[in-house]
Amino acid sequence: MQVRAVRTREAIIRGAAECIDAQGYRGASLAAICRSSAVSVGALVFHFRDKSGLAEAVVEAGSATARAVAEAAAREDDSPLHAVGTLLCALTVLLREDVVVRAGALLARERPDIAARWHDAWTPRLTALVAQADTRGELAPGAEPGLVTALADHLLTAAEARRPGQRPDLDPDLDPGQEITRLWALVQHGIARRGI
Repeated sequence: MQVRAVRTREAIIRGAAECIDAQGYRGASLAAICRSSAVSVGALVFHFRDKSGLAEAVVEAGSATARAVAEAAAREDDSPLHAVGTLLCALTVLLREDVVVRAGALLARERPDIAARWHDAWTPRLTALVAQADTRGELAPGAEPGLVTALADHLLTAAEARRPGQRPDLDPDLDPGQEITRLWALVQHGIARRGI
């Protein structure tokens, strides 16, 4: 693909992500996506067969970014259980800062029929880290790896569903990465073998 075509395709994906993030899948019209992308309808349909195909591309782009961030975060700590917290923090920050990732996560909830699960981008790494923590004896007796994985998944799902400014009762100066780090530290206190 030519450089110009690649740039146009990326602009359309980003423009679609901005519209979907602001208005949801149903509210994001092709005309609004074209305006946001600064492309013609002809350019949009040249690159994407329909709105569903464009939504799939948004999810794929967001998932690729999330997968890369999850892999990098997982390698940052010698303790697999601590690495789970690092992974959750990195993905929470990514959700706040990257509109394509945020729109991909939203699409995975709104349109699972056309969008691959966004969680598939990072859940395998999370599951592997928890299994490694169990093998190394980092989990407390009774802390089942499947439940620990499910709990971490629920924390990130809550972070992905929460919009900026949505909870005025929470500390506005606490960024989402700090919040998830503090939450994971609290969780880890209950699930980690003493001394970890």
